[in-house]
Amino acid sequence: MPERIILYDTTLRDGTQGEQVNLSAEDKLRIAHKLDEFGIPYIEGGWPGSNPKDARFFQMARKEPLQNARLTAFGSTRRPGVRPEKDDNIHALLKTETDTVTLFGKSWDLHAREVLGVSLDENLAMIEQTVAYLRKRDRHVIYDAEHFFDGYKANPAYALKTLKAALSGGAEHVVLCDTNGGTMPAEIESIMEDVVPRLPVPIGIHTHNDCGLAVANSLTAVRCGATMVHGTINGYGERCGNADLVTLIGILQLKMGYLCVDSSKLKHLTELSRFVSEVANIPPLNHRPFVGKSAFAHKGGVHVSAIMKTPFAYEHMSPELVGNRRRVLVSDLSGKSNIEFKAREMDLHLGENGYDSQRIVREIKKLEDQGYQFDAAEGSLELLIKKVTGQFEEPFVLESFRVSIEKDRNGPSTAQATIKISVGEEEEITAAEGEGPVNALDNALRKALAKFFPQIQEMGLVDFKVRVIDGSKATASKVRVQIESRDAKEIWSTIGVSENIIEASWQALVDSVQYKLSKENLGEMNRK
Repeated sequence: MPERIILYDTTLRDGTQGEQVNLSAEDKLRIAHKLDEFGIPYIEGGWPGSNPKDARFFQMARKEPLQNARLTAFGSTRRPGVRPEKDDNIHALLKTETDTVTLFGKSWDLHAREVLGVSLDENLAMIEQTVAYLRKRDRHVIYDAEHFFDGYKANPAYALKTLKAALSGGAEHVVLCDTNGGTMPAEIESIMEDVVPRLPVPIGIHTHNDCGLAVANSLTAVRCGATMVHGTINGYGERCGNADLVTLIGILQLKMGYLCVDSSKLKHLTELSRFVSEVANIPPLNHRPFVGKSAFAHKGGVHVSAIMKTPFAYEHMSPELVGNRRRVLVSDLSGKSNIEFKAREMDLHLGENGYDSQRIVREIKKLEDQGYQFDAAEGSLELLIKKVTGQFEEPFVLESFRVSIEKDRNGPSTAQATIKISVGEEEEITAAEGEGPVNALDNALRKALAKFFPQIQEMGLVDFKVRVIDGSKATASKVRVQIESRDAKEIWSTIGVSENIIEASWQALVDSVQYKLSKENLGEMNRK
């Protein structure tokens, strides 16, 4: 039976201290239920004594209790000179009614003397008395030894005394914290080897990522005897963040053989990462290990040729184990293997002699030299393959368009677009206004096409990006426009390149509409 590592998630507390991470009480409840469903044993809900939002979260959580995980409330030891029963922050912890409380105290003599402004003996009393008070009120207590590794390096004897004070009070877990994130793995190992044999309770590790070592330090601590690992989903947290619990789960369970969650849950790891990213309104990091969009992406032709024969040649594991998928990118670095892989993925037919693949590769290399970027616009890539191989029929043809912008000195600018298209033997001329020239052009195009293809009304814009490819010509520089569109089934990206931003936008808009229509097999015009 594999040794079990207890996962402790602090996304809802430590994670929200990260820059640009702002979760409402409702957001936190949604994430808590997702973590519970995934199988995280401990979920730290927040610090109820620090803000009304966290207090409200715990009120809501009582009405919608978790099914599997233990919800914990976080707080500090009593204030200097105040007994626990008189401390409002301690009362706030008890008011949450969680059966487990995580309490932090100072392990570094510097913090006791210069931050709290108390004697070393008073700091020890604050730790022991607060833990004991909570234990007498039937709370399980996890003790976070804040700044433990820095404290140990400065004054090892005193740092150990703070742990003994927590144990004397009745703490059931002791968690050693690298709060500043500056400790090296070798230091973690050396200190853990001294400390672990001295403690009769399970040991945890809580690391920050200020040196990019939070995951490495957590793994080192596990090798040295830690059985509880703290972290946040996607590594969110103050400054450079906390240890990424997603990466830790992947390594601990798939690489080191520990049991973190039920094996059937691992295939939802990517889903969990992206769910939290979505709720937090933070774009997913494509290069995140295990779950990132690029984690199993292959671009070089040699690599793609190899994985088509044996994926293990360029992948350390099967992406399906964590709910991710293999992706092959197409760019100017691509070879025939990339095109053949993508064609199969898109269910497109290529000629048997490889001639189609060669033609497509040549066209892509030519276009990417002009500024196109097909690895970021797979909708335009699919259209290109279809056009080169004769598997695409233009659903409409642009005859002309005109865009005008008007502004007086007092009011906002307005934009109008007029467009003329032909669909088969029919022509359509329409005009529309918009918030800007691109929006007006988009509105006019949709209005013109709605008569022939009403299903384009299902489309919506997800994102619109403009990037200057080479700024040497200032405002006359060539730009790349990338559009992300969606319907009820999928999201797709398209691209346009030109010195004229309206022209580049038009290219991307047309590709977006054509992709939508091509997916519905509308080679023969479906008119209504």
